Amino acid sequence: MALQNEQDIHIIATLLKSIPLFETLSETDHAEIIKHITMDYLPAAYELFKEGEAGDKMYVIKSGIVRIYHAGETASFDQELAMLGDNDFFGEMALIDEAPRNASAKTVEPTQVFILKKEDFLKLISENPTMAEKISKEFLDRIKKNTRDKNV
Repeated sequence: MALQNEQDIHIIATLLKSIPLFETLSETDHAEIIKHITMDYLPAAYELFKEGEAGDKMYVIKSGIVRIYHAGETASFDQELAMLGDNDFFGEMALIDEAPRNASAKTVEPTQVFILKKEDFLKLISENPTMAEKISKEFLDRIKKNTRDKNV
């Protein structure tokens, strides 16, 4: 469902400023992104995606808890990477990277998430070269940092 509630729009506008891919964008750019964000209500134990799948969405948690993990042979052998809650985001690299998901994500409790689909994001940046340039720069900076961190 598209965002229509002013409170939700304000929440996501504030959160976009804290997401590295979007933090250097203008308020006008953020407003354009918000037009493409939807909200979904997910039950507890809902699997958002599995490690190895193609990424096609990024998520921002409005309320609830999402577990990020590497799946083991059974649930008792899963390696927990993070427990994310209100205002946390994940999956943003899927918007611009073709690499498969590097972890799995599942809700722990009923959860509300804001979602930005890759197809909407790509259409948005194809229509806005300035936004595309800023996001590309941030993406390249993150790749350089990740490469440096792995070599240390």
